[in-house]
Amino acid sequence: MLPTLRYLGGACGRAGGGCFGACRPTQGRRWLLRGDCSYGRRASTSSFDVVIVGGGIVGLASARALIQRHSALSIGLLEKEKDLALHQTGHNSGVIHSGIYYKPESLKAKLCVQGAALIYEYCNKKGISYKQCGKLIVAVEQEEIPRLQALYERGLQNGVQGLRLIQQEDIRKKEPYCRGLMAIDCPYTGIVDYRQVALSFAQDFLDAGGSVLTNFEVKDIEMAKESPSRSQDGMKYPIVIRNEKGEEVRCQYVVTCAGLYSDRISEMSGCNPDPRIVPFRGDYLLLKPEKCYLVKGNIYPVPDSRFPFLGVHFTPRMDGNIWLGPNAVLAFKREGYKPFDFNARDVMDIIINSGLVKLVFENFSYGVKEMYKACFLSATVKHLQKFIPEITVSDILRGPAGVRAQALDRDGNLVEDFVFDGGIGDIGSRILHVRNAPSPAATSSLAISAMIADEVQQRFEL
Repeated sequence: MLPTLRYLGGACGRAGGGCFGACRPTQGRRWLLRGDCSYGRRASTSSFDVVIVGGGIVGLASARALIQRHSALSIGLLEKEKDLALHQTGHNSGVIHSGIYYKPESLKAKLCVQGAALIYEYCNKKGISYKQCGKLIVAVEQEEIPRLQALYERGLQNGVQGLRLIQQEDIRKKEPYCRGLMAIDCPYTGIVDYRQVALSFAQDFLDAGGSVLTNFEVKDIEMAKESPSRSQDGMKYPIVIRNEKGEEVRCQYVVTCAGLYSDRISEMSGCNPDPRIVPFRGDYLLLKPEKCYLVKGNIYPVPDSRFPFLGVHFTPRMDGNIWLGPNAVLAFKREGYKPFDFNARDVMDIIINSGLVKLVFENFSYGVKEMYKACFLSATVKHLQKFIPEITVSDILRGPAGVRAQALDRDGNLVEDFVFDGGIGDIGSRILHVRNAPSPAATSSLAISAMIADEVQQRFEL
Protein backbone atom coordinates (compact mmCIF):
# COMPACT_ATOMS: atom_id res chain seq x y z
CA MET A 1 0.00 0.00 0.00
CA LEU A 2 1.42 3.40 -0.94
CA PRO A 3 1.93 6.01 1.79
CA THR A 4 -0.50 8.91 1.92
CA LEU A 5 1.02 12.10 0.55
CA ARG A 6 0.25 15.56 1.79
CA TYR A 7 1.76 18.50 0.06
CA LEU A 8 2.74 21.44 2.25
CA GLY A 9 2.05 24.30 -0.13
CA GLY A 10 2.12 24.09 -3.89
CA ALA A 11 2.00 25.91 -7.17
CA CYS A 12 -0.86 28.06 -5.93
CA GLY A 13 1.63 29.76 -3.62
CA ARG A 14 -0.55 29.72 -0.53
CA ALA A 15 1.65 30.00 2.54
CA GLY A 16 1.60 27.57 5.43
CA GLY A 17 0.17 24.62 3.54
CA GLY A 18 -3.07 26.37 2.72
CA CYS A 19 -3.70 24.36 -0.47
CA PHE A 20 -3.98 20.58 -0.21
CA GLY A 21 -5.03 18.26 -2.97
CA ALA A 22 -5.62 20.81 -5.71
CA CYS A 23 -1.93 21.45 -6.35
CA ARG A 24 0.36 19.18 -8.31
CA PRO A 25 3.99 18.50 -7.44
CA THR A 26 6.47 20.77 -9.14
CA GLN A 27 10.15 20.23 -9.74
CA GLY A 28 12.22 20.74 -6.62
CA ARG A 29 9.24 20.45 -4.23
CA ARG A 30 9.31 17.99 -1.36
CA TRP A 31 6.53 15.97 0.18
CA LEU A 32 5.51 15.17 3.70
CA LEU A 33 4.86 11.44 3.73
CA ARG A 34 2.39 9.88 6.11
CA GLY A 35 3.20 6.35 6.99
CA ASP A 36 6.40 4.36 6.69
CA CYS A 37 8.34 6.27 4.03
CA SER A 38 10.40 9.41 3.76
CA TYR A 39 11.16 10.58 0.23
CA GLY A 40 10.73 7.04 -0.97
CA ARG A 41 12.95 5.41 1.67
CA ARG A 42 11.60 2.86 4.10
CA ALA A 43 11.52 4.16 7.67
CA SER A 44 13.08 0.85 8.76
CA THR A 45 16.30 1.76 6.95
CA SER A 46 16.36 5.57 7.30
CA SER A 47 19.55 7.14 8.64
CA PHE A 48 20.20 10.77 9.49
CA ASP A 49 22.94 12.86 10.98
CA VAL A 50 20.42 14.57 13.30
CA VAL A 51 16.88 13.57 14.24
CA ILE A 52 14.35 15.90 15.88
CA VAL A 53 11.61 14.17 17.88
CA GLY A 54 8.37 16.16 17.93
CA GLY A 55 6.45 17.96 15.19
CA GLY A 56 5.05 20.88 17.15
CA ILE A 57 6.07 24.47 16.53
CA VAL A 58 9.27 24.25 18.63
CA GLY A 59 10.40 21.03 16.95
CA LEU A 60 9.63 22.36 13.48
CA ALA A 61 11.35 25.70 14.14
CA SER A 62 14.39 23.83 15.47
CA ALA A 63 14.51 21.52 12.45
CA ARG A 64 14.31 24.55 10.19
CA ALA A 65 17.08 26.39 12.05
CA LEU A 66 19.39 23.37 12.04
CA ILE A 67 19.06 22.60 8.34
CA GLN A 68 19.52 26.23 7.40
CA ARG A 69 22.78 26.31 9.33
CA HIS A 70 23.99 22.84 8.36
CA SER A 71 22.79 22.22 4.83
CA ALA A 72 25.31 19.40 4.30
CA LEU A 73 23.78 17.31 7.11
CA SER A 74 20.87 14.93 6.70
CA ILE A 75 18.18 15.90 9.19
CA GLY A 76 14.93 14.11 9.91
CA LEU A 77 11.92 14.92 12.06
CA LEU A 78 9.68 12.31 13.69
CA GLU A 79 6.06 12.98 14.64
CA LYS A 80 3.78 10.45 16.32
CA GLU A 81 0.56 11.82 14.81
CA LYS A 82 -0.53 11.56 11.18
CA ASP A 83 -0.14 15.32 10.83
CA LEU A 84 1.98 18.11 12.27
CA ALA A 85 1.31 20.67 15.02
CA LEU A 86 -1.87 19.04 16.28
CA HIS A 87 -1.52 19.36 20.05
CA GLN A 88 -0.22 22.38 21.99
CA THR A 89 0.53 24.28 18.77
CA GLY A 90 -2.91 23.59 17.36
CA HIS A 91 -4.82 24.24 20.58
CA ASN A 92 -3.41 27.51 21.89
CA SER A 93 -4.93 30.98 21.97
CA GLY A 94 -2.89 32.31 19.06
CA VAL A 95 -1.54 35.32 20.97
CA ILE A 96 1.80 36.84 20.00
CA HIS A 97 2.97 37.79 23.48
CA SER A 98 5.08 40.87 24.13
CA GLY A 99 7.15 39.59 27.08
CA ILE A 100 5.72 41.77 29.84
CA TYR A 101 4.94 39.06 32.39
CA TYR A 102 8.26 37.33 32.81
CA LYS A 103 11.04 37.81 35.33
CA PRO A 104 13.66 40.23 33.99
CA GLU A 105 16.81 38.54 32.66
CA SER A 106 15.03 35.17 32.53
CA LEU A 107 15.14 33.08 29.37
CA LYS A 108 11.37 33.45 29.12
CA ALA A 109 11.63 37.22 29.01
CA LYS A 110 14.56 37.37 26.60
CA LEU A 111 13.26 34.73 24.21
CA CYS A 112 9.72 36.14 24.18
CA VAL A 113 10.80 39.68 23.33
CA GLN A 114 13.18 38.39 20.64
CA GLY A 115 10.68 35.81 19.42
CA ALA A 116 7.80 38.25 18.99
CA ALA A 117 9.91 40.45 16.73
CA LEU A 118 11.03 37.40 14.74
CA ILE A 119 7.46 36.08 14.36
CA TYR A 120 6.23 39.41 12.99
CA GLU A 121 9.20 39.56 10.62
CA TYR A 122 8.64 35.96 9.48
CA CYS A 123 4.92 36.47 8.88
CA ASN A 124 5.62 39.59 6.83
CA LYS A 125 8.18 37.71 4.75
CA LYS A 126 5.92 34.69 4.15
CA GLY A 127 2.66 36.56 3.70
CA ILE A 128 1.06 34.92 6.75
CA SER A 129 -1.82 36.98 8.09
CA TYR A 130 -1.69 38.37 11.62
CA LYS A 131 -3.26 41.22 13.53
CA GLN A 132 -1.33 43.48 15.86
CA CYS A 133 -4.47 44.24 17.83
CA GLY A 134 -2.79 45.05 21.13
CA LYS A 135 -3.65 44.10 24.68
CA LEU A 136 -5.00 45.83 27.77
CA ILE A 137 -4.09 44.44 31.19
CA VAL A 138 -6.89 45.90 33.28
CA ALA A 139 -7.13 46.58 37.01
CA VAL A 140 -10.78 46.45 38.07
CA GLU A 141 -10.16 46.75 41.83
CA GLN A 142 -8.08 49.26 43.79
CA GLU A 143 -5.91 46.54 45.35
CA GLU A 144 -4.76 45.47 41.88
CA ILE A 145 -3.22 48.83 40.97
CA PRO A 146 0.12 48.33 42.81
CA ARG A 147 0.55 44.97 41.06
CA LEU A 148 -0.33 46.59 37.74
CA GLN A 149 2.27 49.30 38.25
CA ALA A 150 4.90 46.72 39.19
CA LEU A 151 4.04 44.76 36.06
CA TYR A 152 4.46 47.92 33.98
CA GLU A 153 7.96 48.42 35.43
CA ARG A 154 8.80 44.80 34.70
CA GLY A 155 7.73 45.25 31.09
CA LEU A 156 9.99 48.26 30.74
CA GLN A 157 12.88 46.26 32.17
CA ASN A 158 12.21 43.53 29.61
CA GLY A 159 12.32 46.00 26.73
CA VAL A 160 8.67 45.57 25.68
CA GLN A 161 7.79 48.12 23.02
CA GLY A 162 5.20 50.87 23.35
CA LEU A 163 3.98 50.25 26.92
CA ARG A 164 1.98 52.94 28.68
CA LEU A 165 -0.23 53.19 31.74
CA ILE A 166 -3.70 54.52 30.93
CA GLN A 167 -6.69 55.65 32.97
CA GLN A 168 -10.42 54.96 32.63
CA GLU A 169 -11.02 57.42 29.82
CA ASP A 170 -8.31 55.94 27.61
CA ILE A 171 -9.45 52.40 28.45
CA ARG A 172 -12.85 53.30 26.99
CA LYS A 173 -11.19 54.71 23.87
CA LYS A 174 -9.35 51.43 23.28
CA GLU A 175 -12.16 49.11 24.43
CA PRO A 176 -15.52 50.95 24.53
CA TYR A 177 -17.28 48.21 26.52
CA CYS A 178 -14.48 47.50 29.02
CA ARG A 179 -14.56 48.87 32.56
CA GLY A 180 -11.44 49.38 34.63
CA LEU A 181 -9.65 51.74 36.99
CA MET A 182 -6.28 51.63 35.26
CA ALA A 183 -4.65 49.50 32.56
CA ILE A 184 -1.40 48.77 30.80
CA ASP A 185 -1.73 49.40 27.08
CA CYS A 186 0.50 46.91 25.27
CA PRO A 187 0.16 47.70 21.55
CA TYR A 188 2.84 45.22 20.45
CA THR A 189 0.71 42.16 21.32
CA GLY A 190 -0.89 40.44 18.34
CA ILE A 191 -2.67 37.31 17.17
CA VAL A 192 -1.84 34.72 14.52
CA ASP A 193 -2.72 31.16 13.54
CA TYR A 194 0.27 29.32 15.00
CA ARG A 195 -0.53 26.09 13.21
CA GLN A 196 -0.24 27.93 9.91
CA VAL A 197 3.11 29.34 11.08
CA ALA A 198 4.27 25.85 12.13
CA LEU A 199 3.31 24.34 8.77
CA SER A 200 5.24 27.11 7.07
CA PHE A 201 8.29 26.16 9.17
CA ALA A 202 7.75 22.58 7.98
CA GLN A 203 7.69 23.72 4.37
CA ASP A 204 10.94 25.63 4.86
CA PHE A 205 12.50 22.51 6.36
CA LEU A 206 11.34 20.29 3.52
CA ASP A 207 12.42 22.77 0.86
CA ALA A 208 15.89 22.84 2.40
CA GLY A 209 16.20 19.06 2.12
CA GLY A 210 14.79 17.83 5.42
CA SER A 211 12.73 14.69 5.92
CA VAL A 212 9.54 14.33 7.97
CA LEU A 213 8.18 10.98 9.12
CA THR A 214 4.67 11.08 10.57
CA ASN A 215 2.87 8.22 12.32
CA PHE A 216 6.19 7.46 14.02
CA GLU A 217 5.63 7.26 17.78
CA VAL A 218 8.94 6.78 19.53
CA LYS A 219 8.94 3.79 21.87
CA ASP A 220 12.64 3.13 22.37
CA ILE A 221 15.96 4.94 22.06
CA GLU A 222 19.18 2.96 22.43
CA MET A 223 22.69 2.55 21.14
CA ALA A 224 23.01 0.23 18.16
CA LYS A 225 24.39 -3.19 19.01
CA GLU A 226 25.51 -3.87 15.46
CA SER A 227 25.51 -2.25 12.04
CA PRO A 228 22.34 -2.58 9.96
CA SER A 229 22.55 -5.37 7.42
CA ARG A 230 24.28 -4.44 4.18
CA SER A 231 25.00 -0.96 5.58
CA GLN A 232 27.94 0.81 4.01
CA ASP A 233 28.06 3.31 6.88
CA GLY A 234 29.25 0.90 9.57
CA MET A 235 28.53 2.48 12.94
CA LYS A 236 28.30 6.04 11.63
CA TYR A 237 24.72 6.19 12.95
CA PRO A 238 24.99 4.62 16.43
CA ILE A 239 21.61 5.70 17.90
CA VAL A 240 18.57 3.58 17.11
CA ILE A 241 15.07 5.06 17.50
CA ARG A 242 12.20 2.58 17.23
CA ASN A 243 8.46 3.00 16.98
CA GLU A 244 5.72 0.67 18.18
CA LYS A 245 5.73 -1.13 14.80
CA GLY A 246 9.38 -2.08 15.22
CA GLU A 247 10.53 0.30 12.48
CA GLU A 248 13.88 1.94 13.06
CA VAL A 249 15.53 5.26 12.36
CA ARG A 250 19.28 5.58 12.94
CA CYS A 251 21.17 8.77 13.60
CA GLN A 252 24.23 10.34 15.11
CA TYR A 253 22.48 12.92 17.31
CA VAL A 254 18.98 13.53 18.69
CA VAL A 255 17.10 16.68 19.68
CA THR A 256 13.80 16.07 21.45
CA CYS A 257 10.96 18.62 21.51
CA ALA A 258 8.29 16.26 22.77
CA GLY A 259 6.01 18.65 24.66
CA LEU A 260 3.56 16.65 26.76
CA TYR A 261 5.85 13.62 26.59
CA SER A 262 9.20 15.34 27.17
CA ASP A 263 9.81 13.61 30.52
CA ARG A 264 9.04 10.14 29.16
CA ILE A 265 11.26 10.60 26.12
CA SER A 266 14.08 11.77 28.39
CA GLU A 267 13.64 8.79 30.70
CA MET A 268 13.44 6.46 27.69
CA SER A 269 16.88 7.62 26.58
CA GLY A 270 18.38 7.02 30.03
CA CYS A 271 18.42 10.71 30.97
CA ASN A 272 16.88 12.43 33.98
CA PRO A 273 13.07 12.10 34.09
CA ASP A 274 12.72 15.27 36.16
CA PRO A 275 11.07 17.71 35.88
CA ARG A 276 7.88 15.73 35.34
CA ILE A 277 5.08 16.88 33.06
CA VAL A 278 1.67 17.47 34.61
CA PRO A 279 -1.10 18.19 32.07
CA PHE A 280 -3.46 21.09 32.77
CA ARG A 281 -6.53 21.46 30.58
CA GLY A 282 -7.67 24.94 29.66
CA ASP A 283 -11.31 25.26 28.56
CA TYR A 284 -12.36 28.20 26.42
CA LEU A 285 -15.76 29.78 25.97
CA LEU A 286 -16.89 31.54 22.80
CA LEU A 287 -18.75 34.79 22.44
CA LYS A 288 -21.69 34.38 20.11
CA PRO A 289 -21.01 36.06 16.74
CA GLU A 290 -23.59 38.76 17.31
CA LYS A 291 -21.76 39.79 20.51
CA CYS A 292 -18.20 39.87 19.17
CA TYR A 293 -18.42 43.65 18.77
CA LEU A 294 -17.92 43.87 22.55
CA VAL A 295 -14.19 43.04 22.24
CA LYS A 296 -11.65 44.67 19.92
CA GLY A 297 -8.29 43.42 21.22
CA ASN A 298 -6.89 41.21 23.96
CA ILE A 299 -8.18 42.05 27.46
CA TYR A 300 -6.32 40.43 30.37
CA PRO A 301 -6.70 40.62 34.16
CA VAL A 302 -3.86 41.69 36.42
CA PRO A 303 -2.02 38.46 37.29
CA ASP A 304 -1.82 37.41 40.93
CA SER A 305 1.63 36.08 41.77
CA ARG A 306 0.13 33.76 44.41
CA PHE A 307 -1.37 31.64 41.65
CA PRO A 308 0.37 29.89 38.75
CA PHE A 309 -1.79 31.00 35.79
CA LEU A 310 -2.80 34.30 34.20
CA GLY A 311 -6.56 33.99 34.67
CA VAL A 312 -9.49 34.17 32.28
CA HIS A 313 -9.06 36.71 29.47
CA PHE A 314 -10.65 37.89 26.23
CA THR A 315 -8.82 36.86 23.06
CA PRO A 316 -9.81 37.73 19.47
CA ARG A 317 -9.01 35.09 16.86
CA MET A 318 -7.92 35.35 13.25
CA ASP A 319 -11.24 33.87 12.13
CA GLY A 320 -13.18 36.65 13.87
CA ASN A 321 -14.25 34.62 16.91
CA ILE A 322 -13.65 35.79 20.47
CA TRP A 323 -12.32 33.23 22.93
CA LEU A 324 -12.94 33.69 26.66
CA GLY A 325 -10.62 31.83 28.97
CA PRO A 326 -8.93 29.57 29.63
CA ASN A 327 -9.42 28.14 33.06
CA ALA A 328 -6.76 25.76 34.38
CA VAL A 329 -7.83 22.34 35.66
CA LEU A 330 -5.90 19.12 36.04
CA ALA A 331 -6.27 16.83 33.02
CA PHE A 332 -6.44 13.10 33.63
CA LYS A 333 -4.85 12.36 30.28
CA ARG A 334 -1.86 14.02 28.61
CA GLU A 335 -3.92 14.71 25.52
CA GLY A 336 -7.20 14.95 27.39
CA TYR A 337 -9.14 17.71 25.69
CA LYS A 338 -12.47 16.61 27.15
CA PRO A 339 -13.44 16.70 30.85
CA PHE A 340 -13.82 12.93 31.14
CA ASP A 341 -10.77 11.86 29.11
CA PHE A 342 -8.80 9.44 31.27
CA ASN A 343 -5.58 7.45 31.02
CA ALA A 344 -4.53 5.28 33.95
CA ARG A 345 -0.79 5.55 33.27
CA ASP A 346 -0.97 9.33 33.00
CA VAL A 347 -2.87 9.58 36.29
CA MET A 348 -0.42 7.28 38.11
CA ASP A 349 2.49 9.33 36.80
CA ILE A 350 0.87 12.49 38.15
CA ILE A 351 0.23 11.02 41.59
CA ILE A 352 3.41 9.02 42.14
CA ASN A 353 6.17 10.76 40.23
CA SER A 354 5.40 14.46 40.37
CA GLY A 355 5.06 17.00 43.15
CA LEU A 356 1.39 17.55 42.35
CA VAL A 357 0.15 16.72 45.86
CA LYS A 358 2.23 19.55 47.30
CA LEU A 359 1.05 21.93 44.56
CA VAL A 360 -2.59 21.05 45.27
CA PHE A 361 -2.23 21.72 48.99
CA GLU A 362 -0.55 25.07 48.37
CA ASN A 363 -3.18 26.18 45.81
CA PHE A 364 -6.23 24.29 47.06
CA SER A 365 -8.68 27.22 47.04
CA TYR A 366 -7.53 28.30 43.58
CA GLY A 367 -7.98 24.77 42.25
CA VAL A 368 -11.48 24.46 43.69
CA LYS A 369 -12.49 27.78 42.10
CA GLU A 370 -11.14 26.68 38.73
CA MET A 371 -13.05 23.39 38.90
CA TYR A 372 -16.22 25.26 39.88
CA LYS A 373 -15.84 27.66 36.94
CA ALA A 374 -15.26 24.70 34.62
CA CYS A 375 -18.58 23.19 35.67
CA PHE A 376 -20.76 26.30 35.91
CA LEU A 377 -20.78 28.89 33.12
CA SER A 378 -22.39 31.46 35.38
CA ALA A 379 -19.30 31.51 37.60
CA THR A 380 -17.04 32.32 34.66
CA VAL A 381 -19.46 34.92 33.33
CA LYS A 382 -19.52 36.62 36.73
CA HIS A 383 -15.76 37.03 36.49
CA LEU A 384 -15.94 38.27 32.89
CA GLN A 385 -18.56 40.86 33.85
CA LYS A 386 -15.96 42.63 35.99
CA PHE A 387 -14.42 43.73 32.70
CA ILE A 388 -17.39 43.83 30.31
CA PRO A 389 -20.65 44.12 32.30
CA GLU A 390 -22.80 43.65 29.17
CA ILE A 391 -21.86 39.97 28.81
CA THR A 392 -24.51 37.50 29.98
CA VAL A 393 -24.71 33.71 30.15
CA SER A 394 -26.89 33.71 27.03
CA ASP A 395 -24.07 35.39 25.08
CA ILE A 396 -21.57 32.55 25.38
CA LEU A 397 -21.05 29.01 24.15
CA ARG A 398 -18.68 26.30 25.26
CA GLY A 399 -15.64 26.27 23.02
CA PRO A 400 -12.43 24.31 22.43
CA ALA A 401 -9.82 23.25 24.97
CA GLY A 402 -6.09 22.91 25.08
CA VAL A 403 -3.71 20.98 27.32
CA ARG A 404 -0.64 22.67 28.73
CA ALA A 405 2.49 20.62 29.40
CA GLN A 406 3.41 22.06 32.80
CA ALA A 407 6.77 20.94 34.16
CA LEU A 408 6.70 20.30 37.91
CA ASP A 409 9.56 19.43 40.26
CA ARG A 410 9.26 16.94 43.11
CA ASP A 411 8.76 19.74 45.63
CA GLY A 412 5.58 20.85 43.88
CA ASN A 413 7.12 23.93 42.29
CA LEU A 414 6.08 24.94 38.79
CA VAL A 415 9.12 25.07 36.53
CA GLU A 416 8.53 28.47 34.98
CA ASP A 417 11.49 28.83 32.65
CA PHE A 418 12.77 26.90 29.67
CA VAL A 419 14.81 23.80 30.53
CA PHE A 420 17.31 22.15 28.20
CA ASP A 421 19.44 19.18 29.22
CA GLY A 422 21.23 16.07 28.03
CA GLY A 423 22.90 13.26 29.84
CA ILE A 424 26.07 11.28 30.25
CA GLY A 425 27.29 8.10 28.64
CA ASP A 426 27.01 6.97 25.06
CA ILE A 427 23.41 8.07 24.47
CA GLY A 428 23.19 10.99 26.86
CA SER A 429 26.16 12.74 25.28
CA ARG A 430 24.44 12.58 21.89
CA ILE A 431 21.02 13.92 22.94
CA LEU A 432 19.67 17.38 23.69
CA HIS A 433 16.28 17.39 25.42
CA VAL A 434 14.01 20.44 25.36
CA ARG A 435 12.44 19.58 28.69
CA ASN A 436 10.22 22.56 29.34
CA ALA A 437 8.97 24.98 26.70
CA PRO A 438 5.98 26.65 28.41
CA SER A 439 3.87 29.53 27.18
CA PRO A 440 4.99 31.69 25.41
CA ALA A 441 6.85 28.96 23.49
CA ALA A 442 4.92 29.59 20.27
CA THR A 443 5.75 33.30 20.36
CA SER A 444 9.36 32.45 21.22
CA SER A 445 9.73 29.55 18.78
CA LEU A 446 12.15 31.22 16.35
CA ALA A 447 14.30 32.59 19.18
CA ILE A 448 14.22 29.20 20.95
CA SER A 449 15.24 27.43 17.73
CA ALA A 450 18.26 29.70 17.31
CA MET A 451 19.35 28.89 20.86
CA ILE A 452 18.81 25.17 20.28
CA ALA A 453 20.84 25.34 17.08
CA ASP A 454 23.65 27.06 19.01
CA GLU A 455 23.52 24.41 21.73
CA VAL A 456 23.48 21.55 19.23
CA GLN A 457 26.45 22.98 17.39
CA GLN A 458 28.40 23.41 20.64
CA ARG A 459 27.49 20.08 22.25
CA PHE A 460 27.88 17.91 19.20
CA GLU A 461 30.70 19.91 17.55
CA LEU A 462 28.92 19.96 14.21
